[in-house]
Amino acid sequence: MTAKRYILAIDQGTTSSRAMLFDAGGKACGVAQRQFPQIFPQPGWVEHDAQVIWRDVLAVCREVIKTAGITAAQVAAIGITNQRETTVLWDRKTGVPLYNAIVWQDRRTAELCADLKAAGHEALVQAHTGLLLDPYFSASKIKWLLDNVSGARERAKRGELAFGTIDSWLLWNLTGGAVHATDATNASRTLLFNFDTGRWDDRLLYLFGIPRQLMPEVRDNDGDFGLCTDEHLGAPVPICGVAGDQQAALVGQACLEEGMLKATYGTGCFVMLNTGAKRVPSANRLLTTLAYRTGGQTSYALEGSIFMAGATMQWLRDGAQMLKHTRDSQAMAEQANPDARVYLVPAFTGLGAPWWDAEARGAILGLTRDTGVAEIVRAGLEAVGYQTRDLLQAMAADMQKAGAIMPTVLRVDGGMAANDWAMQFLADMTGLPVERSSILETTALGAALLAGVRAEFYPSLEAMAANWRSDRRFEPLMGADERASRYAGWRDAVGRVLSAG
Repeated sequence: MTAKRYILAIDQGTTSSRAMLFDAGGKACGVAQRQFPQIFPQPGWVEHDAQVIWRDVLAVCREVIKTAGITAAQVAAIGITNQRETTVLWDRKTGVPLYNAIVWQDRRTAELCADLKAAGHEALVQAHTGLLLDPYFSASKIKWLLDNVSGARERAKRGELAFGTIDSWLLWNLTGGAVHATDATNASRTLLFNFDTGRWDDRLLYLFGIPRQLMPEVRDNDGDFGLCTDEHLGAPVPICGVAGDQQAALVGQACLEEGMLKATYGTGCFVMLNTGAKRVPSANRLLTTLAYRTGGQTSYALEGSIFMAGATMQWLRDGAQMLKHTRDSQAMAEQANPDARVYLVPAFTGLGAPWWDAEARGAILGLTRDTGVAEIVRAGLEAVGYQTRDLLQAMAADMQKAGAIMPTVLRVDGGMAANDWAMQFLADMTGLPVERSSILETTALGAALLAGVRAEFYPSLEAMAANWRSDRRFEPLMGADERASRYAGWRDAVGRVLSAG
């Protein structure tokens, strides 16, 4: 009898590293996960130890294979999905990072980005990359490393160093240094990748002072990314699919057609609308980005990025110590005074789309003598719904201008999507039905599908999309007047924390 085979998906996130096994039907058959420390050297700075990330990824891969009672020979392929924009610089000879990984949330390059914007460079950047000049993206982080790590710039020019987002860092290690590559979606989040040419852009590399020798090769999401060496898992395994976490979630949510919309609620919140072969430019400070590139064909998306979603609950638990467990937030929200108008604006690391204000800082507004912990926790959950509406309104304006129609349903996934109260408020505030995926970890599923199709383990992405199921649909219940009144209060609260306000 032939041994059953699986796809191994590596899901390397902002707060944890996870490995999952998926069978021929796309069903999850095993998971192993480890959380790792966040490093905050200064206010607004966020770092990770890249070597800890690699160590944990290898450990969870070995663990999930062992726990499932299989061998690496039964793994048909590996897919990788990762926290995007997080930046690593390492020595090509030793494989040792020169500095901690600078995380996507990090704001240390805010002044640099503001200076470039003031000098009039944002129009060029947006035209060629679909992105805005913001510390969120990788380019300014690379420049900071080259400027602040002793000898880094000279070594980079000599070709001794390699840059990568976390996918590239993992590929380098999994393949024993044989592959220095990235995929098109991660490349598209660097501020250095030209949409029109599908290559690194020399003008943008020059703008940020980045030597081309640092850059990885860009491959399709379903490309050949080399072999995981047998020393790591016990047998060589092909790596056949790589995608940034939000694009992987789009695939995992089966949003493969133009006009389909998903939101992932993890550390942050990321709303992505598939626009098909059409690049929809944004006049409302959203991002025009790659959805995926498979078989040489590119699909695009509009994306809005919220920096704090689940991370707000983590702050309420660890920083403010208002929660013992984040899972307690639903019960506390249900106990809160429903008439309270408390607003928590989670600008702990600035505000993302559509504000893009790196200097904004968090605030709690609307406090009264009868405000308690339950009301503040509820305000933290409500902030997710309000911020999602901010993004959907901006998307609606862009899509209308492009002559396209907004979708009529929002698919959701991610750990925070398990909170029924938060998802009902999301439906109430956006006025859209919210469909929660039966598989919340769709980032890992998306990576598995991309790898599995390339390895001919799955027939096609479209065939696998037919398996998508919702575990619950939340219909809007809030009246239009209350929705408008609560949202107006939110917009006022945001206005009070904006750095220019």
